[in-house]
Amino acid sequence: MSDGFRLFAGFAIALATTAAATPLVIALARRTGFYDLPAGYKQHAAPTPYLGGMAVGLGLLAGSLVTGGGHSALFPLLVVVTAMLALGTLDDRVGLSLGTRLAVEVGAAVGLYLAGLGWQGFDSDAANLVLTVIFVVGVVNAYNLMDNLDGATSTVALVAAAAIGMYAWAQGDPVLGALALALAGACAGFLPYNLARPAARIFLGDGGSMAIGVTLAALMMSLPGTAGFGWGLTPVVLVLVGLPAFDTALVIVSRLRRGMNVWSGGRDHLTHRLLLRLDSPRGVAVALALGQASLSALALGIRDLPPQAEVAGVAMLLGLSLTAIAFLEAPEWLSPALGAPRWEGMLPEEAMLPEEPRMESSLLPEESLA
Repeated sequence: MSDGFRLFAGFAIALATTAAATPLVIALARRTGFYDLPAGYKQHAAPTPYLGGMAVGLGLLAGSLVTGGGHSALFPLLVVVTAMLALGTLDDRVGLSLGTRLAVEVGAAVGLYLAGLGWQGFDSDAANLVLTVIFVVGVVNAYNLMDNLDGATSTVALVAAAAIGMYAWAQGDPVLGALALALAGACAGFLPYNLARPAARIFLGDGGSMAIGVTLAALMMSLPGTAGFGWGLTPVVLVLVGLPAFDTALVIVSRLRRGMNVWSGGRDHLTHRLLLRLDSPRGVAVALALGQASLSALALGIRDLPPQAEVAGVAMLLGLSLTAIAFLEAPEWLSPALGAPRWEGMLPEEAMLPEEPRMESSLLPEESLA
C-alpha cells in the first residue's frame, strides 16, 4: 500500500464506517432510552440520543485496523481509547464523580507511557511519567470542555487530526499519519448527524469527546521529532489543543475578572460568543474549523524554525491569544441584552426565550466550565 493511498484509505474507511454506524447507534440509544434530557443548563428542544462516541470509535477502529495494522502503537492505543470511551459513556449514563474520572484518565496516561507512547524528555522516568500524565489529562479535558455546542469538538478535532496526519506523513511516518487521518475521517462522518437540520440527531457525549482527546494526545506524543521535551514540542501542542486551550483560558480569565465562580456553568465560552454573531451552530463550526486550521498552519510553520525564531513565534501566538481574550471580553460579546441567537429546532415558544444553547457535561458532572 503506497503512503498516499494509506492516508486516503484511513480517512475514507473511517468516514464511511462512522456515517453508516451513526443511524444504528441512534436506534440503539432510542431503544435503550439513552437520551440527553433538556434540563438545567441544557436547553436543547427535546431529548436527544447520546452514544455519538460509539459511532466515532467504530470509525476510528475500522480505519486504524485497515491502514495501521503493523504499527506497534496501534493495540495499546485502541485499548486506551476503548477505556476512555467506556468511561465517558458511563458518565453520560449515570454521572461519575470527579475522582473516578480523574483516576481512569491517569490510568490511561500511565498505560500509554508503559506502552512507549509517553514523553521521554527527562533523564528521570518519574519526571517523564508525571509529564505524560499531566499532558494526557489536560488534553482529554480540554477537548471535553470544548464539547459545549453541537459540532464544536468534532470540528476542531477533525482539523487538528488532519494536521497531525499530514505532519507525520511529511516526517516519514505514513502509518501514524493514517491513524490520525482515521480519526479525522471518523469526526467527518459524525458531523452531518450532529449538525443536522433542524436540530442535532445525536450528541457526541463525554464518551466521544474523551476518546477523541486521548487519541489526539497519544498521536501527538508519537509524532516524529517529539522525542525530547523543549521548544520543538510547543507548536505541536498548539496544533492539538489550540482552540480548546484558548476556550478554557478565556472562560477562566473572564470569570475571574467578573468575580464569578470559575467552576460554575455559564454561557461565556468561545462557542457561545460566536453564536451571538453567527446564524447557527453550523456557522460556529465553520468559524472553529477556520480558526483551528489557521492555528495549525502557524504552529507547523514555526516547528522547523531556528530556536530563537521558535521562541518569537510562540510569543507572538501567546500575544495574539491575550489580545483575542481582551477583544472577546468587550461587553457586546457578553451582554445579556443581546439574548441568545435563535436556536434552530426549538419549539416556537422556546425560541422566544433568551435561553442558552445545548451544553453537554464536562470536567465536573454537576458544576462545570461548560
